[in-house]
Amino acid sequence: MKIDLNADIGEGFGHYKMGDDEALMDIITSANIACGFHAGDPVIMDRTIRLAAARGIDIGAHVGFPDMLGFGRRVIQADPAELARYVVYQLGALEGLARAAGCQVTHMSFHGALGNMAAADDALAEPLIQAIAEFDSKLIISVSTNTAIERAALRHGLRCATAFLADRAYDDEGALVSRKLKGAVIEDKDAVLQRVIELLREGSIRSINGKTLPMPVKQILVHGDTPGAVALARSIREAIEDAGGSVEPVARLVQAGPGHA
Repeated sequence: MKIDLNADIGEGFGHYKMGDDEALMDIITSANIACGFHAGDPVIMDRTIRLAAARGIDIGAHVGFPDMLGFGRRVIQADPAELARYVVYQLGALEGLARAAGCQVTHMSFHGALGNMAAADDALAEPLIQAIAEFDSKLIISVSTNTAIERAALRHGLRCATAFLADRAYDDEGALVSRKLKGAVIEDKDAVLQRVIELLREGSIRSINGKTLPMPVKQILVHGDTPGAVALARSIREAIEDAGGSVEPVARLVQAGPGHA
């Protein structure tokens, strides 16, 4: 098995630091970089891009609501067409800095509340994905299974990479459990590793209620702001390699045409 080990990084602001990005980048193979709305700023974005590129890590845009105080995890009600422009704005910011650094943005993912809303609402996912397709039809969309984002991406001929969030609980339908609910974030490292091992061996995970959920994935995601994220990412990588697998950047794993790898 070849799989991408992915993390959300670049989520500080100014002098404020969130997570140990440099240590994580010694372990991961692709990065979702905050684009200045829920976190990040031009200096952090530029530095993170260059550090990732120097390590051969795929560079991705992590787009969310303009909500620094709430870290993009609070719902903002806005017209979908307006939200689509927010998405393009963030993509453009990261693409501009990447181009100046001689790098290429390979993928994108939605952050926090914006991602949760779009995943559950076809009417919202459609204009957001259309805007991404118009911006760069070569971008890979990092998605969860059976979501409105995935359906819209496939309609627009965009490539998808299914991601498993190793430290988040899933409901019986395969959607992420709300962070407002107990058990939504799995903090026990051993429990996270057991989920990863089950995924590698069986191609499935268990929902928060114990239901078996098939999950053919190309990415395993670790949240960079989770306490102990570096140790967790290292353990996950070791679990992958111990199982006879290897880690590869997402762009190497996803086929050239539309659809899933």
